[in-house]
Amino acid sequence: MQVPRAEKIVGSVLLAASLLTIIALILIIETLVYESLFFFSRVSIFEFLFGVEWTVLFLDKKFGVVPLLAGTFLTSSIAILLASTIGLGSAVYLSEYASPRVRSVVKPLLEILAGIPTVVYGYFAIYTITPLLKSSVFPDISFYNALSAGIAMGVMIIPTVASLSEDSLYAVPETLKHAAYSLGAKKIQVVFRVVIPAALSGIVASFILGLARAVGETMIVAIAAGFRPVLTLNPLEAIQTMTAFIAQVSTGEAPHGTVEYQSIFAVGLYLFTLVMLLNLIGNYVVRRWGVRVS
Repeated sequence: MQVPRAEKIVGSVLLAASLLTIIALILIIETLVYESLFFFSRVSIFEFLFGVEWTVLFLDKKFGVVPLLAGTFLTSSIAILLASTIGLGSAVYLSEYASPRVRSVVKPLLEILAGIPTVVYGYFAIYTITPLLKSSVFPDISFYNALSAGIAMGVMIIPTVASLSEDSLYAVPETLKHAAYSLGAKKIQVVFRVVIPAALSGIVASFILGLARAVGETMIVAIAAGFRPVLTLNPLEAIQTMTAFIAQVSTGEAPHGTVEYQSIFAVGLYLFTLVMLLNLIGNYVVRRWGVRVS
């Protein structure tokens, strides 16, 4: 059967769009790798990966990325802890308890959070969250700190976790629920002993993808967490993340072509690899155990 001309054109356009995405990805990787090679020709990769001092913009230069990595995962851990709790709770409520009318109102309001610019979250963290924490819980908290930045990022990624978790909960077959009800189970027992375990693969994947989103966030940590590259696990102190360092140097803190400037490509390549691995793990979880919710 002959394919209509219009369908051929549409197919060609879609193929070109797909190829353009792949080409853009290849160019990004090529740029990061090419510039990073110049950096590692002047700095030991062992020092970069395992060094515990990052003083690239000081006279006594140290290129250990561990403080930036620790700061990144400190803020991201706070964010995913908050987002997983509230996001999963929201997903369970919307999929199992909310009436269609309530759901039609609450879900769009929840998704509005995903459309707020991240720079707004950053200023929300330092001018609202930090003063609240200082006046009520942590009087010694710094003006710039990891805790406020992590909380703001957690609020930002709640829609990601809630939406993906809700889709997984909806995918659980009704026959499983009916079987549990026929055995005398109550609503809460069905939700926590049948529905959530059956949708666990999608829920875990939503947590991993939410974590990847938090790891790659720039503006919130650049505004609220500070630019202090120290190795600490204290969320009340100012820290610096990998993305915040890239933003700092990219605004003109180091001349183009210097080792300080080239360091942002090495950090970017490291960050790109981490986010890619998190996304691959999330996709693998869905493919490997997705049959549980089919």
